[in-house]
This record gives sequence, C-alpha cells and structure tokens, in this order.
Amino acid sequence: VQLVESGGDSVQAGGSLRLSCAASVASGWSWSTWCMGWFRQVPGKGREGFAAADSDGATHYADSVKGRFTISKDNAKNTLYLQMHSLTPEDAGMYYCAADPGRPCGIAVEYNYWGRGTQVTVSS
Repeated sequence: VQLVESGGDSVQAGGSLRLSCAASVASGWSWSTWCMGWFRQVPGKGREGFAAADSDGATHYADSVKGRFTISKDNAKNTLYLQMHSLTPEDAGMYYCAADPGRPCGIAVEYNYWGRGTQVTVSS
C-alpha cells in the first residue's frame, strides 16, 4: 500500500485548504473497506489523529476540528480528502494520511500504513 498526500500550503488564519491522499493498493485488495485517517504532527510532538473515515461512511473527529474539517473518501479514485475551513495557527503542522484494514476504525486506533506527509502553514 502506498499513500501520497498533497495539497499542503501556506494560508492565512481563517482560510481553507483541501488535502488529498492518493492510495495505491495491491491488486485484489479492496481499499474501500479500509479505515482511513488524518493525523497532524508538530515539531517536538507525536502524531495526533483528528479525523477518520470508515468503510460504512461513518466519520470520527477530534473536538478540535469538529465543524471545521470534513473527511471524505472517493472509492472510485482511491483517494481520501480533508476539507479544512476556518484554519488557525494551531492547525499548522505536517499532515499525514493513514490506512488500515483492521477494526475498529477511529482516530485513536493503530494504523499500519502511512504517507510521507504534506505541510500546512497557517499565519496569523
């Protein structure tokens, strides 16, 4: 499984961004059944999960992003998205997408497949 994030940029506070995560999976694997998540990491801290999307359409969010961020999957394109609005400097960091076929799905479960990240900078 390969995950490649894109869409990171430098924006002003209050702005919006949409991140993408393109997934490549081995033939015969059903990516649509996997749990997918978005994580953020800032220097000196570990990766923090804040959004996850399950195969049944269920989504999970950390309180810090509820109402501002939306996670979605396009199974036909094997792509995961993260739409972010009302960005604040506290949202800045390296954003990673992650995937795992296991259950349960959520923001605090183990993920075994990771992308390399895309940088988001938010200026005040």
